Amino acid sequence: MQLPPKVGIGRQRSGLFTGERGFALLMVSPGLLVLILTTTFPLAYLIWSSFQNINLAMPFLDGFAGLDNYRNMMSDGRYWHAQQLTAIYTISSVFLQIAIGLGLALLVMQIPAGQWLFRIMAILPIVLAPVVVGLFWRTLMLAPEFGIVDFIVRVLGFGSVNWLGSPTPALISVIIIHTWQWTPFAFLVLLASLASLPPDIYEAARIDKANAFQRFIHITLPLIRPAIIIVVIMRSMIALSAFAAIFAATGGGPGTASEILNLYAYKTSFVELNFGYGSALAVSLLIITLGVSGILFHLRTAKRN
Repeated sequence: MQLPPKVGIGRQRSGLFTGERGFALLMVSPGLLVLILTTTFPLAYLIWSSFQNINLAMPFLDGFAGLDNYRNMMSDGRYWHAQQLTAIYTISSVFLQIAIGLGLALLVMQIPAGQWLFRIMAILPIVLAPVVVGLFWRTLMLAPEFGIVDFIVRVLGFGSVNWLGSPTPALISVIIIHTWQWTPFAFLVLLASLASLPPDIYEAARIDKANAFQRFIHITLPLIRPAIIIVVIMRSMIALSAFAAIFAATGGGPGTASEILNLYAYKTSFVELNFGYGSALAVSLLIITLGVSGILFHLRTAKRN
């Protein structure tokens, strides 16, 4: 019996591969087109606008600006103030989310029978829209005189605090609001990571008479470090671009006390109608976000290696 030539089989496989690849490309092309239209094109337009003078209040000055918007940014005190607030807001909220989320995850691990209930409760703040969270805290939790937080503070013997009307309390308040909504995300990720750890390692550590603190430092933290880094990366990206909750709670005020960079870019573009400079501010935030994410991903791969 004579076997068919091998060349024919190779050609048949090549044609089948080409057909499958073409079919796969056909399936993903609608989504890819929508992605390009909704992300790539607006991003290109944003970068182009950052080099233009586009001011609806003074349209007679419109035209190509070159690097003028970026030069003005370097001497803009309000821009550097927004940068500082963005750094404080991001670092503080991410640190609190990791610390509180990890603490809650370690606590819930000691209650294996009711973990499902804690998981359900943790999902509730996450699914709320940030603007709803901001309004909830503004009207119910932090309102002077009749807000729940203000009531608790007065019961403890302290005076009433204008949480959203004073500079420092307003910044602290927006950090607390962001931490309250997104700590459950860190809690769920770290709880899943803790639940996947092998118990044999802890049994061996107990045999070696390692106490709870030593087991946490030398076993738990190194094993869940990848999960912690992932949470830090994801939460940092969201915190850098935070907007809705702060806008709903304080509007960036009082004055500019809680005006992070994203909010400053919004006000410049849609309140002051200076779209060219607002685009430059947004591009600077994009560069900062890409830089921070690049550094965090590099640290993640460096730790792995």
